[in-house]
Amino acid sequence: MEAGIDDLFIVDSLTHTDGVIKTELSINPGSSIFKGHFPGQPVVPGACILQIIKDILGSALKQPIQLKKAGNLKFIGIIDPIVAGSAQLEMNYKIVEEIINITAKLSDGDRVCFKMSATFIKL
Repeated sequence: MEAGIDDLFIVDSLTHTDGVIKTELSINPGSSIFKGHFPGQPVVPGACILQIIKDILGSALKQPIQLKKAGNLKFIGIIDPIVAGSAQLEMNYKIVEEIINITAKLSDGDRVCFKMSATFIKL
């Protein structure tokens, strides 16, 4: 479907209903990002996870957005693209005027790898 962040991931499916966005992602172990993070033992960088969340939220809302505040970032487990190959992202959000508050969870199968709450603003 749609590639993102230097072809790091592909959105395989996305459902968006009533303040909930659920996404299935394929992770490309051949992405150039893994040449520096880390050669021989690739790990999806935390900054890329944040960008994935922003990209998918903005796309689902059909709205350019900017991260205003991130809180409670919890990196629970690494995502090895060779082992995992895919990930699931679930976001719950609420919009009040120009403010979008979210909670997000990124999983690798049954294993939660990352959680966060954040505030985005519409541009």
